[in-house]
Formats: sequence, C-alpha cells, structure tokens
Amino acid sequence: MPSANGTREITYVEAVREALTQSMQADERVFLIGEDIGVYGGAFGVSAGMHAQFGGERVIDTPISEAAIVGACVGAALTGMRPVGEIQFMDFITLGMEQLVLQAAKVRFMFGGKATVPMVLRTPGGSGTGAAAQHSESLETWFTHVPGLKVVMPSSPYDAKGLLMAAIQDENPVIFVEHKLLYKISGPVPEEPYTIPLGEPNIVREGKHLTVVATSIMVQRAKQAAEELAKEGIEIEIVDPRTLNPFDDSLMIQSVIKTGKALVVHEAVKTSGYGAELVSRIVESEAFDYLEAPVRRLAGLDIPIPYNRNLEYHAVPQVENIVAEARKLVRGEY
Repeated sequence: MPSANGTREITYVEAVREALTQSMQADERVFLIGEDIGVYGGAFGVSAGMHAQFGGERVIDTPISEAAIVGACVGAALTGMRPVGEIQFMDFITLGMEQLVLQAAKVRFMFGGKATVPMVLRTPGGSGTGAAAQHSESLETWFTHVPGLKVVMPSSPYDAKGLLMAAIQDENPVIFVEHKLLYKISGPVPEEPYTIPLGEPNIVREGKHLTVVATSIMVQRAKQAAEELAKEGIEIEIVDPRTLNPFDDSLMIQSVIKTGKALVVHEAVKTSGYGAELVSRIVESEAFDYLEAPVRRLAGLDIPIPYNRNLEYHAVPQVENIVAEARKLVRGEY
C-alpha cells in the first residue's frame, strides 16, 4: 500500500518474500528448502504462494531434520547452486551446527578458494510470541564467533529485502536472522530489485547526546525510546550494525566520538553476548578518549525465555528500559 508520501509500503514478511521471489526469477540456481515451506507456505508465511509459482523442484519440503536441510544446502552450494534454507525456529539451528561450523564455514579456506559455499540459512529468532524457551532464543553470537560465516540481522522491511538479495548473491555462507515480531511491521520498500552491501551499518536516527547501538527488534524499540526522550530534550543517535559479521565499525566509532556516550542494546543474553564485542570495539578505538561516561550494555537476562507472558516481557529489554538507561547516561548518573 502507498505511504503518506506516495512511496509503496509493505510488511517485513512481504519484503523477505519479494527478495526470494526476485532472486529466483533472476537466477535459476536459487532454490528454497525447509520444513513446511511448500504448499503450507512456511511457519510464518514467508514462502506463501511460492510453491505454486516455482514448483516443487525449487520450493522443496523436507522431513523434520534440520541437519538434512543444512547438509543439503552445503552440498548443493558446492555444486554451483544457490540454496536458501529455512530453519523454522532459530533454536533448532543447533541440529545443523556440524554442517555449518565444520563444513560450510571452512570449505573455502581449506580449498584455497577453489570451492565456495554460496548458501543462505534463514531463521526466525527472538522472543515475544509466548513460544517459550525452546522457540524463543537469540543465538546470533554463536555464529559471529565462527570465521567464515556471515551473520545478518535486518531491522526493517527495506533492509530485509536489500540484505537478503545481497546475501543470496554472496559467495559465502550467510546466517540470516529475522525477528518474529518484525514480520508484521511495515515500511517503504522499492519494487525493483536492489542490494545493501553486507557489513555496512546504518544510522537510523541522528542525535547529539548519546549513541545507542541496537540490533534487530531493539532498533525499533530504540526508535520508540527516542521519541519519549526527545520530549525531555534528549536526542539519541541510533546505529544499526545490520550485519554483525563482518561489521565495519567506523560509523559507530564516529558516532560515539560525536556524542561522548554509548549504550549497546540487544535481545540475546548479556553474558558473552554481541554487546561485549561492540563495547570492546568502542573502548579499543580512538572514541575512548572522547567517552564522558562508561559504555553501558542493556541485554536479555541470563535465563531461558519463560513461557509466562509477563515473565517473558521482563526477560528482554523493552522501550521503558532503554528510556531509563539512556536517561541515566545522559544525566551523568554513571
């Protein structure tokens, strides 16, 4: 549907589907594989209608075996295809770790570049749907720790389409994490195909009092927090890495130099989370000399996600948490 300024707006899930559709139309080597992605259209409806459009040889239903999905992707990619696998819930990506970590991530290096693994593994992550501990995890940091894997976490429909099309064209294995709560949000998305280079962050909102570095759903919550803080005269700048690995941190560093304060926000548990990597990059850089307060992390509690909706809500950062933490930093309470 058109927005107020006439630009077409679609949902995040529609943007992902459009990226898949246009990639398959442009390159016959691209195919989809996963559980219930055919006639059913996928657990979250991402591939709805694509089985009828492309047929069962390019939209392939599998048995319930994540190891088979990942293994098939690795093998197909090695033979010159460009598979896009779907893991219904990020939690179950653990069942394909051997294929991902020991095979996909290392093949290009071990064969001196003579073999590549151009595959994408899409998976919904995160909490907020009442799906409990085994369907609500945020495991992205596990994969950023593995050389050879690229990790992408888009926070908007525009980024979802552009980054996914870039991921499918990449010569390396890419883990593409889609937050379940983002599927229904809408935003402007061009109809024509386009790519966003993997590794380039984005300044979502400009500000002068504090840099908030947020990932995935936390970008949307940081934007809501920014609106609340602006009423108090506090202008926060929001940086979205978009790609966790590789990540060009120069934009983030320059933002912290400008504001003098930094808050890192992500949904995954705090201990050994991606926030620790971001904080390290800030304090190891020239931005250290400009810091006016300690760099702070706001992350998920170190617990499995509870089934109880009230407990689930409080297990991960919400808008009010970001507002409170940002206010303390700007007011010099740390």
